[in-house]
Amino acid sequence: MVQDLAVIRACELPEGALLRKYLSDGAYADCYATEVAGHISRAKFIEAFYTTRLFKLERLVLSLLAARPCTDEQVRQLAAGNRTSLAAWVVEDRAENQLLLSDFTGRTRTWLMNRPSPDLTSTELFFGSAVIPVVNERTGKAALGVSFRALLGFHKLYSRALLRAAVNRLAQTRSDRQ
Repeated sequence: MVQDLAVIRACELPEGALLRKYLSDGAYADCYATEVAGHISRAKFIEAFYTTRLFKLERLVLSLLAARPCTDEQVRQLAAGNRTSLAAWVVEDRAENQLLLSDFTGRTRTWLMNRPSPDLTSTELFFGSAVIPVVNERTGKAALGVSFRALLGFHKLYSRALLRAAVNRLAQTRSDRQ
């Protein structure tokens, strides 16, 4: 059954998820999902996700602080498979229904996946992140760091908000066409 558009749930990474390779070696990985009516392609999901007002704020911050600007046209090119980078991210891997991006520092990953229902009446949309630990030069041990632990609560709320914003953007795009 298709859930209300606002319901975003934390869940395990699905089998075959490109982000699964980061579940080991002390990395942090998460996954959020929701189900929407109709068939949503990978390209539509990518474009909706990265062109929401909320994500445009992140794009603005990256443009100002990291000198890595990004336009909606670049997002459309990425969604179409005609671009291998976007702002602070580089495409690490793609599959028919997935996109995995690595940030320019190599510390974080961002992942999107769409999974249509067998009858194409709905689509499950997934969003996840991974944070790769760094080796402490003093101890030789890999750790995620104090700042990561301090921001984890915010990260979880922000991840849910990003996926909700993408779902709302998809709904808006549909209503604009009608």
